[in-house]
Amino acid sequence: MLTCRSVSGSSEWYQRTLGLTSAHGGDEYEMLMHDGALVLQLHEVDAHEHPYLVDPAERFGNGVAVWFESADYPVAVERARAAGADFLEGDHVNELAHHREIWLRDPDGYVVVVSSPYGQT
Repeated sequence: MLTCRSVSGSSEWYQRTLGLTSAHGGDEYEMLMHDGALVLQLHEVDAHEHPYLVDPAERFGNGVAVWFESADYPVAVERARAAGADFLEGDHVNELAHHREIWLRDPDGYVVVVSSPYGQT
């Protein structure tokens, strides 16, 4: 679960950039799905029922990388480009991990990595 300044804005970004679908929607909480499986939850930073999730005075995303493996990596890369995502690193081979990957920044500053499956370089 990631805390967000705007759950609806972040949900839209993940849907547009990664092709995820909404299973909940709303201003305080969202469930994002892929092929019927829950892959990410988003939570409003100021929601009162979970005050311990984050200190709002701290920067979002510091030290966190959210990693997604895509079975159709070339389509995922093109979707991120078409969505106008903020690319930190373009499509490249990670020799140590034995896959291809892109590094993005989401609206709250989290680093989002999309990779191909292991062995697809």
